[in-house]
Amino acid sequence: MKGSGRLLALVALWFACSGTAFAAATPLLDNALPSCDATQAMGATCVDKVDPPNWWIGLPSPMLLVHGARLKGARFSVSGTGASITQSEIMANGHYAFLWLSTKATTPQSIVIRASTAAGSASVRFRVDRRTPAPHAGFSSADTMYLIMTDRFADGDVSNDPQPSERALARGWHGGDFRGIEQHLDYLQQLGVTTLWTTPVYDNDGGTQAYHGYSATDLYKTDPHFGSMADLRQLSDALHRRGMKLGLDTVPNHVGAMHPWAADPPMADWFHGTRADHRVASDRFPSVLDPHATPEQRRDVTEGWFANVLPDLNQENPLVRQYLIQNVIWWVENTGADGLRYDTFPYVGRSFWQALDQELHELYPRLTTVGEVFNGSPVVTSYFAGGVVREGIDTGLSTPFDFPAYFALRDALSHHDESAAGRADHDGMATLEDVLRQDWLYPHPERLVTFIGNHDTGRFLSQPGASVADLKLAFALLATLRGVPQIYSGDEVAMRGGGDPDNRHDFPGGFPGDTQNAFAVSGRTAEQAEVHDWVASFFQFRDHHPAMANGEQQDVFVDPTALVLVRTANLQKGCGAGNGEHYLVALNSSDQPRELKLQLSHTALDGCSDFTGKIGPSAVLHATGSELTVSLGPKQAEILEAR
Repeated sequence: MKGSGRLLALVALWFACSGTAFAAATPLLDNALPSCDATQAMGATCVDKVDPPNWWIGLPSPMLLVHGARLKGARFSVSGTGASITQSEIMANGHYAFLWLSTKATTPQSIVIRASTAAGSASVRFRVDRRTPAPHAGFSSADTMYLIMTDRFADGDVSNDPQPSERALARGWHGGDFRGIEQHLDYLQQLGVTTLWTTPVYDNDGGTQAYHGYSATDLYKTDPHFGSMADLRQLSDALHRRGMKLGLDTVPNHVGAMHPWAADPPMADWFHGTRADHRVASDRFPSVLDPHATPEQRRDVTEGWFANVLPDLNQENPLVRQYLIQNVIWWVENTGADGLRYDTFPYVGRSFWQALDQELHELYPRLTTVGEVFNGSPVVTSYFAGGVVREGIDTGLSTPFDFPAYFALRDALSHHDESAAGRADHDGMATLEDVLRQDWLYPHPERLVTFIGNHDTGRFLSQPGASVADLKLAFALLATLRGVPQIYSGDEVAMRGGGDPDNRHDFPGGFPGDTQNAFAVSGRTAEQAEVHDWVASFFQFRDHHPAMANGEQQDVFVDPTALVLVRTANLQKGCGAGNGEHYLVALNSSDQPRELKLQLSHTALDGCSDFTGKIGPSAVLHATGSELTVSLGPKQAEILEAR
């Protein structure tokens, strides 16, 4: 999700529209219990929810949040081998209780938790499971990430579709699901994708308008529109069998406006404020960095309700913090995820991120975490990166998304500046170079996740001045720059669309009744095929040549319409036996041909004499002394191997 001001209109429309009931058959999930409806309970003590609904041997013992009716004064006990309740805290309203369950001495089993009061007793089963081995491999610059909005990609199971159909509604549920993604993994691999990122999979039981997943109503359930937890685990296993990876979208900043907590929070300070009295979230992130900002300015960022309606969780409350950390662990353990995308990263205090990432990296040392910092300034973005201490705290974040490079790429190639930094210049490739030269601000610039669009931005081709030729150049840079490239589903087949929801159309061919199928070679239009094949050629090349993915980068020439860079394993070694691969990437964004005279001395190409085209013109170029002349046609990019 992005800045609060940009979503106010969307959320207002959401609440103005009437919801459509989800009528497909939805069997109870493993963690579903009968509701403690007051008329049905007939005054008896009742328990209808336990978070988390299960846990695992070998993980830190969990804190349980129990919800029910008439729990005030309850005595809690547990029946199970080696399990015990070491502490309990019952909330004054009698709806919630916190239990600290010791599982250090347990074996895999189903235990019974009982609440006893003068009004009777209630019990619930709680599973303690054996952990399922998973690689939790993380991802790196060797990977290519593909972002999917689950509901808008492919419908693989029509039984979980809403009835009647909502496909005609721009913000309705369209039917995409986990099985639909699994059925198209061949397509993703052929494109060069190694890592899948899905938008949140939480239950979003708010009728229509909640298809995106960012308005959770139950943090311990998958949304039935997407499928079951078993379906999600099946997708994860299918990815891992192919050597691919899974990244999950995680939202510890807020819950949905329809979450039961919004009306009945577990504690008075479970949220920052209340429905009736709260701050509105500000996206003025520089105030968080500013040592001269007032505390109130900072609190507007970290304690405001996103878009003025999404309840802002109070991570300073230790019970909220533990609940959220356990929730993230629960999803990683259940799904075998390899990495996490953290939504709305600057809106949450640094100490929470530090605690969360410390816990995660102790349990899953290779897991990657990527934070959304929707801002065009490298100074702002780098402030949130892990590996460096700011204000006495290292967030532990593996990397932020490279929003500064995103804004610069769009500015350079479509000549349209939408940056939150508000740049007035339009220096083309020099603007991008200005962002790249600030990589020193990041402890690990090679980890930055680069992209040319996502579900919160208009499609590249819908930017003023952008053409298909510009889109191809953008993908060429995405595939060859340092960092971890991310493709937004549909950009590779030249999809168009402005702001939300126009940027979230269904992938053509993923849904019953589609008249055109861009998943299939034979189903693509000439334009779709042109862009798709271009993208596949660059990302497959990147995947098969480590120097392009993991190598160092040196920029040897830049002006407003041209950029030439080198990717190689070691910038200090020129061409020669045993010195590894050297690749020259040259790009011309002008409408006119360019002839570039490159001076190779004192660069990573010093000593290289022969340059063979790998993508683009297949010509072989020869350096004259220390000078190489590269001729580029209008809107052309190419990769040459240097020897």
